[in-house]
Formats: sequence, structure tokens, C-alpha cells
Amino acid sequence: MQEILTLIHSDGDPTLSRSIPSWERVPWLEQNTAAKYLEDRPCPRLISSHLPPSIFPESFFTSQAKAIYTIRDPRDVCVSLYYYAKMSSFLDYKEDFGEFLEMFSAGKILFGTWFDHVKSWLAYKERTNFLLLTYDELLKDLQGSVRRICQFLGKDLDASAVDSVVKNASFESMKGNKMVNYSLVPNDVMNQSISPFLRKGISGDWRNHFTSEQTAAFQCLYQEKMKDVEIKFPWDELQRKIYWES
Repeated sequence: MQEILTLIHSDGDPTLSRSIPSWERVPWLEQNTAAKYLEDRPCPRLISSHLPPSIFPESFFTSQAKAIYTIRDPRDVCVSLYYYAKMSSFLDYKEDFGEFLEMFSAGKILFGTWFDHVKSWLAYKERTNFLLLTYDELLKDLQGSVRRICQFLGKDLDASAVDSVVKNASFESMKGNKMVNYSLVPNDVMNQSISPFLRKGISGDWRNHFTSEQTAAFQCLYQEKMKDVEIKFPWDELQRKIYWES
């Protein structure tokens, strides 16, 4: 999403995305370096965050700033975070996957449980300055998703500019772009010999990690935690199918 927004903001021109690191172009709000990248930057500014609404800046909720909330199958989030934790020196949990899954399910990780995070942000889904997208949508139809984002932002790009956004925001392109793949970060901070920052870029990799027992247990947890959520996500039907087959 950082890359998509950079490219849309630049009318499809990849110069910025290939010359300035993503964490400078679209800094993380919760990092102490964010202010120096944002203070003197003219609007509109691009900002990323993992924060839940409870500790998000209050000024956002009374502003016209636009938010795009990107949500992913929690099982894939768990697997992705597992590998990220293994290669990151600043995250402590290095347990085997079974133990990590238990921590993830209980919310004993950075930013708490996936369920609480998602449900707290979904409370704002009816706001006109809030757009909900799934990772699955981006993978299945990146061009359609880019057009939807452009419409949300009021940004009118021609067909060639949209094509450039799609091309340069593809997983293959980002994996080879040192401004995006975090290869500029020293190994003592993020050791990519353990796991690359951009690993696979797919949906469903959790199947290569969850046992049948873990799958069934997580499905029960998911159904209980999400029973009051009316929105149906792309992975919901698959979750039910796997649960009943198991």
C-alpha cells in the first residue's frame, strides 16, 4: 500500500519509489523518526501505521484525512509476522511456530490481537474518508484496486499511469527494488539471510505451517471472535470449508 500510494501520488512516475526508501516516503507514525520526515512536507502527506484506534492520534477522527485500512487473513498475518520476528533483532519472540501461534492467538504480540485491531477499525467503515481493502483483493485484481483507490482519493490517472502503478507495485517489482525490500537496513537490525523482508507475496501460505489441529483450533477462535462482524471476507468461506472437512 505504501508503494501504491507513492505511485498514485506521483501520477505513476516511479522515480520517487526507486530513489527514496519507503520508510521516508511513507513513514510509520509510531516510529520516532516520523516527525523529521513529515514536519516540513506539504499536504497531502502519506503516512503508515499499525496502531489501533485507541492509541491513534485523536486529531485524525475529526479531520478530513483519508485512511485506507488493509486487512489480511489472520493466519497469513501470523505466518508473516513469525518470519519477520525471526529476522528482526528488535522483536524478542523467536519460539517455534506452534508456540508463536499460541502467542498470536492470545494477542501476546506487538499491537495486540488481530481480532481486536480489525474490529476496532471496522467501527469506522461507514465514514466517507475510510476505505477498507483486503490483501486478497490486491492480489486478485491489482489494477481494479488501484482504480478504486484513485477514486477514493479523488485522483484521476490515465490508463498509462494506472498501468505504471500496477507494474511498479507488483510483488516482483518491489522485491527487486532496494528502496522497498529493506536491503538497505543493516543485517544486525534485519537479517535477511534468515528470511527476506519480502518473502512470498501470496495468500494461503499458512497451509504450509498450520497442522490440522491448529487449523481447527484457530477456526473455532475465529468464529467466536468474529461472530458479531457482518462483513464477510474472502477467507471466511474457506475457513468454514476447512473447518467442516477437518
